[in-house]
Amino acid sequence: MSQNKNGVTYADAGVDIDAGNALVDRIRPAAKRTTRPGVMAGLGGFGALFDLKGAGYDDPILVAATDGVGTKLRIAIDTGNVDGVGIDLVAMCVNDLVCQGAEPLFFLDYFATGKLDTDSAARIIEGIAEGCVRSGAALIGGETAEMPGMYSQGDFDLAGFAVGAMERGSDLPAGVTTGDVLLGLASDGVHSNGYSLVRKLVEMSGLGWEADCPWAEGTLGAALLTPTRLYVKQALSVVRAGGVHALAHITGGGLTENIPRVLPEGMGVAIDLDSFALPPVFGWLAAQGGMAEAEMLKTFNCGIGMVLAVAEDRADALQSLLEAEGENVCRLGQVTATPGVTYTGALA
Repeated sequence: MSQNKNGVTYADAGVDIDAGNALVDRIRPAAKRTTRPGVMAGLGGFGALFDLKGAGYDDPILVAATDGVGTKLRIAIDTGNVDGVGIDLVAMCVNDLVCQGAEPLFFLDYFATGKLDTDSAARIIEGIAEGCVRSGAALIGGETAEMPGMYSQGDFDLAGFAVGAMERGSDLPAGVTTGDVLLGLASDGVHSNGYSLVRKLVEMSGLGWEADCPWAEGTLGAALLTPTRLYVKQALSVVRAGGVHALAHITGGGLTENIPRVLPEGMGVAIDLDSFALPPVFGWLAAQGGMAEAEMLKTFNCGIGMVLAVAEDRADALQSLLEAEGENVCRLGQVTATPGVTYTGALA
């Protein structure tokens, strides 16, 4: 092998191992914040260990979920406002886990970019750690991939992987029946779905990301980067209280596509659109494209980020419990014997 001191290095090819090591050192405290019972080691190994018995489970069933943030990342990249997309990443995974009745246990992330910017990457991963803290999951590992030639300057992509557990026999949905009450939990805006359409509608409006937001204080870009709401701790609280038969995370496909995913064959739901107010962000988006109500309902969450189907005789108690946990709750409708989603009222 050549002993030439001026030979080509990995850094010459665009990969900075020292920057990667510096990133790991910087994010180590953030990951440590997420430690919970069951975690067996810190960052740095070839694999991450987790003790299910140490987490308090006797006969556990594991549940896994993976997701990304989608083209919402384009706004984060273009504005440099990357601090919240890590929360989005966690929320898109753990909100799905809780719909199965599972408690999130641990999370792993994949961060890929063309040229590693240690500060930007650390802010993203610190956001991931914040999402994990809020949902009770441990950030126990991940991968940072620097891939010159694969991504344009400043671009990056994210993927998340969450694993949760439940005791055998406690999985959801279970026991959904006609007459069950639908409780809708308010969203914190657009969350992380439909952003290819959002970006098109913003382009049609003629506004830039730094323009004043038409419906709130601050810039348009910052408003559209509001992180996805985490429903984990609140949802698990009511599941453990009894009477919850199903949960549906309202993501791509909106209310129209997501609620039927948790219903037994032959059942449907009747939803009263007058039971909640359409948040201003959705009204503004609809106006830019002249969008039909049906299109809005199968594209965006329209202000409802999670729906619970609960026993009728438990609805009042569970609504009160959710409100005590800080949720804005509406009586969205009920489960029916007519397949599909039937709407009354109007988005307004």
